[in-house]
Amino acid sequence: MTDQTQPAHPVRFSEPGVPRIRRINWSGTRALYIKEVRRFMKVQLQTIWAPSITTLLYLIIFTVALGGQRRTVLGAPFADFIAPGLIMMGMIQNAFANSSFGMLVGKIQGTIVDYLMPPISTAELLFAQVAAAMTRAAFVGVAIGIAIALWPGVHIAPRHIWAILVFWALGTMFVSFLGVLTSIWAEKFDHAAAITNFVVAPLSLLSGTFYSVDRLSPVFQAISHANPFFYAISGFRYGFLSVADTEVVRGMVVLGGLNVVLGFLCYALLKSGWKIRP
Repeated sequence: MTDQTQPAHPVRFSEPGVPRIRRINWSGTRALYIKEVRRFMKVQLQTIWAPSITTLLYLIIFTVALGGQRRTVLGAPFADFIAPGLIMMGMIQNAFANSSFGMLVGKIQGTIVDYLMPPISTAELLFAQVAAAMTRAAFVGVAIGIAIALWPGVHIAPRHIWAILVFWALGTMFVSFLGVLTSIWAEKFDHAAAITNFVVAPLSLLSGTFYSVDRLSPVFQAISHANPFFYAISGFRYGFLSVADTEVVRGMVVLGGLNVVLGFLCYALLKSGWKIRP
């Protein structure tokens, strides 16, 4: 007679030291990604909608106060010219803000263990951080686009969807990696604020958002072409106006190469535990 209390299929556990999660921990990566998205969605009035109002103020100042409605740049009305750049600039700044905040606040509050203890690899941790920052950038971009579309005198419509998606991905991924590097290096909020104020903000404002680089002197043209944000904004603008300050393919190559370099650098620093593990 068989014992009825024994299960028909006994549970088999892995041998000690043998991992049960192989290759990619999709559930763990998804959980961390959702955690990061929920973190900024809980205060979406500040993280999503406030940037759209700030960007709309830029548009109003440059088109109304400076008489920009009578100007044309690269054959397009001035308001239509700066609108895509403003959208991309808002996405860049908010992607950096999101990725530079997560692990930094964990180090300051002593909760960095929440990132280090779960059974996810370094690549999965980096992927979740960058994907969440790019998601916030996408939400901000949509909010800014809605605000700009409601403003009279601005006419923007997607003409090359592939360019919009490619340069959204490459541009926001670049600043997301930069934000992760900042969160690894920084030891207090002042350090992250310094990178925001002295690196991200100047590079985004001096990236051809409000002017055409062709009108600058050769020296400043060379400086602009050394600015990675210039390629992101120029390529993103091409998706709406079919015009750009530089070759679209060149922008894709530059941003793609920078993303590869920064991605490997972030991975190496996270793997080594520099300024993260005691």
